Amino acid sequence: MRIISIMNRVLKELFRDKRTLALMFLAPVLILLLMSFIFNSNSSTNVDIATVSMPSSISKNLDQTKHVNVTKYSTKKAANKALKDDKVDAIIQQKGNDYDLTYANTDSTKTAAVKMAFKNSMTTTTISTLKSKLTVASTALAKVQSQMPTATTSTAQKKQASTTPKITNHYVYGDSDTGFFDKILPILMGFFVFFFVFLISGMALLKERTSGTLDRLLATPVKRQDIVFGYMASYGILAVIQTIIIVMVTVWLLGIQVVGNIFNVILVNLILALVALAFGILVSTFANSEFQMMQFIPILVIPQVFFSGIIPLDSMAGWVRDISYIIPIKYSGDAAARVIMQGDGLSSLGLDIGVLFIFLVVLTILNVVGLKRYRKV
Repeated sequence: MRIISIMNRVLKELFRDKRTLALMFLAPVLILLLMSFIFNSNSSTNVDIATVSMPSSISKNLDQTKHVNVTKYSTKKAANKALKDDKVDAIIQQKGNDYDLTYANTDSTKTAAVKMAFKNSMTTTTISTLKSKLTVASTALAKVQSQMPTATTSTAQKKQASTTPKITNHYVYGDSDTGFFDKILPILMGFFVFFFVFLISGMALLKERTSGTLDRLLATPVKRQDIVFGYMASYGILAVIQTIIIVMVTVWLLGIQVVGNIFNVILVNLILALVALAFGILVSTFANSEFQMMQFIPILVIPQVFFSGIIPLDSMAGWVRDISYIIPIKYSGDAAARVIMQGDGLSSLGLDIGVLFIFLVVLTILNVVGLKRYRKV
């Protein structure tokens, strides 16, 4: 009977907590629906290829390949500029009978797609050429072989070997062993910075509030903005240390190649950490316990992974892709990836850093306003 009594008491408390019930039953459904929209969308990889001095037959076959867009450039310099500006994913140039392929290689999936498209185009072109000359070549070969079978065959083999095109691959970032993990690592780095700073700051301020420390502080003449900035400054020191450790471990222990300045990578993630700090403080004002704080993670933090760029955004439906523009991790991931893979400086990261600062300012203002509900004077 005592067990039943305890069970009834716990169940009554749970059913009174509408927020807990909603997060337990509705949150999994919402996340599953979101994942369904994302993973059931078009998963094809679209690639843009620049061609320089390419035969029209190969360019035509490339352009007719599904999910491949071909742009012709008159010079290699113009094509290199397009590659640097992210307008194309690879450059194909013919040099005599040989071919040079240059890949951005910031996405190994696109690199593999370009290689496959070029291989199929070459095969299609070769087959088409052989078909058009098959009758004439067969007749001429039969006539020559009847006169000089051994010598001619050897000469034909040498000629075929000498005319086989040589394909040279170049990689702007990484090498042929660069995989998908290298692409998502800058995003994962930002996610871990965001997640742990969010969790620590939210839990810490919640403990201050539930223990009564925050209430006593609010009872003094101290301004609300002073309280918010004080908490952000104190927890911000921990966030800075944590961010530096995560970035250093990611770069040195995991051996990721950084083309740009590593301090720019740290700076981008520090700004993201401050955003996570402000976000964690804001969310903690809506939670009454550590359990409720943890319940916000599946709704507010986990879905951000889907829109951060780990899953290619260009493969999603338009309305799903638009959600990514309100996700802080997307901007930090884009900025960090451009520094790591393309060597961009701070001057070219103005948009991403500017949006992160907007997030920081808005969340800080909301924190100041949110403390008003706890001030009893």
